[in-house]
Amino acid sequence: MSVYHSDDFHVETKADDSPLTMADKKAHNVIASMLEPLGIPLLSEEGAHLSFEERSKWDSLWIVDPLDGTKEFIKRNDEFTVNIALICENTPVCGVIYIPVYKQLYFGDVTLGAYRIENITEWSGSLNELLDQAITLPVQQNLKSYTVVGSRSHMNEQTQQFIEEIKLAHDTVEFISRGSSLKLCMVAQGDADIYPRFAPTMEWDTAAGDAIVRAAGFQVVLAQDNRPLLYNKESLTNPWFIAGRR
Repeated sequence: MSVYHSDDFHVETKADDSPLTMADKKAHNVIASMLEPLGIPLLSEEGAHLSFEERSKWDSLWIVDPLDGTKEFIKRNDEFTVNIALICENTPVCGVIYIPVYKQLYFGDVTLGAYRIENITEWSGSLNELLDQAITLPVQQNLKSYTVVGSRSHMNEQTQQFIEEIKLAHDTVEFISRGSSLKLCMVAQGDADIYPRFAPTMEWDTAAGDAIVRAAGFQVVLAQDNRPLLYNKESLTNPWFIAGRR
């Protein structure tokens, strides 16, 4: 947040033409230092990416995006997050998403369920005390229309076509644009019925949100055959997927 509120910050361009700021690097260093004592391998967008031959030996790993939504961060529209997920046997079993500007924490675990906490910046209590303050997800919603959430930066023809097909099946369809993993938070919370993604994402973009969506009782599946999204694959690029209600 100190970088975000600075008068000016330097933006680099990575090899894949995506932007990088000092906030990405600093957040990575802090998260990596906190997770290292747990002895579980770390795959972070801003860390070293080992070969699949090496990664395939891992039964469990952390997948981290220290600043998801760097484009939104640069635009200063507040729609960026911190994503941390625990993967076991290629499946996201625990996820944490923090929204620094709004001080909102989303977290989910396959055995505990999914939750949201407002106005939190630090925590030193127990997990049970944390759960006592949390709102269970999904929150009961009375949506007046079928709600589709999509990317603020990656709208394309395939997504527009998908939305048109949805309109044929529902009387009223609302489309909402959001940046970063906020889209998956909306699905887990019940604020959106579906999130179609027909554009490239990386595993660190989705792993934490996927875990939270699953913990809330919803699903994230491949667009082509409804199989669950898998992680720590040879290619770290995700296939097209759809997140939403079962």
